Amino acid sequence: MLTETHNDGQPEGHSMKRAKIMVVDDDPDLRQALSLRLRANHFDTINVCDGYSAIAMAQKEKPHLIILDLGLPAGDGFAVLKNLQQYPALAGIPVIVLTARDPEAFEKRTLDSGAIAFFQKPADNEELLGVIRASLQAGWGWGGSLPS
Repeated sequence: MLTETHNDGQPEGHSMKRAKIMVVDDDPDLRQALSLRLRANHFDTINVCDGYSAIAMAQKEKPHLIILDLGLPAGDGFAVLKNLQQYPALAGIPVIVLTARDPEAFEKRTLDSGAIAFFQKPADNEELLGVIRASLQAGWGWGGSLPS
């Protein structure tokens, strides 16, 4: 199980509460790049490489939002979506799917499975950040305020 947690070196008890986003993707380069982009936009990140670890880390870390690939080892993205719904403490976490899979074949199924948005790789960073901010501001999984 490979996981990494990044909070940009903020001291414990720092006054600004930051939203915690879990990035679940088996591509280490994509995980790193997305995590860097999110941290540059004042989000804390948790990086996970497979479906099994995603559920375990979600239970442990209680992220405010999850960015999820569909093609994962140890349980694909659909299994992760299904498992999240089975835990009351996790069922309300918004999930954005970011995948290389064809939207015509997978977008409807993804949204029907509980995801709030579907992006095909490579995603437009500003559009993805906009959906993340809108989801958190709508109150899905987040009670803090967001930087502009």
